Amino acid sequence: MEVITSRSLASPALFLLVLCFSAETLASAHSSAPVDFIRASCGATLYPALCVECLKSYASVVRRSPRQLARTALAVTADRAQSASTFVSRLTPGSKSARSREAGAVQDCLETMSDSVDGLRRSVREMRRMGRAGSDRFMWHLDNVQTWVSAALTDQSTCLDSLAQNASGRLRAAIRKKVVVVSHLTSNALALVNRLDPRN
Repeated sequence: MEVITSRSLASPALFLLVLCFSAETLASAHSSAPVDFIRASCGATLYPALCVECLKSYASVVRRSPRQLARTALAVTADRAQSASTFVSRLTPGSKSARSREAGAVQDCLETMSDSVDGLRRSVREMRRMGRAGSDRFMWHLDNVQTWVSAALTDQSTCLDSLAQNASGRLRAAIRKKVVVVSHLTSNALALVNRLDPRN
């Protein structure tokens, strides 16, 4: 009769424990890989913490694609820019008689932010048309995206400059809080777009 010892029982149990742990570790590593990719990519931006915070929830969409990451960053930025533009629009005087130097600054900011939103939306659409990396078509569309995102960044700076010169402290601070975040996101998105390698 075979004698069953605690040692003979422990070996299969230990084997199963190690197997389960290995599977769990592998699954965890697999699921965290896209987040690690986003974190590493965001390291090349001026505002890496903001970059990771805004993009990590899209890890399953981005996977490990630099192009998808850049496009997602642009889409997120466009949404935030639209939100900021809507916020500014609520501060715009309703009647022309109520317009003042400050109201004019708010209106100028609204117009430049609207232009910014338009440029970012166009950039998202343009990235869908890029085609095969390394082709003339790819470079043409990439150049368009870089141009429009740079213009969006300039629009946001113009908004802030106008407010700094013509708006009161409280109003300026309220709008600036929204627009600065959008400006940082736009800068990050542009950095991710600029990292796209035409060969990949």
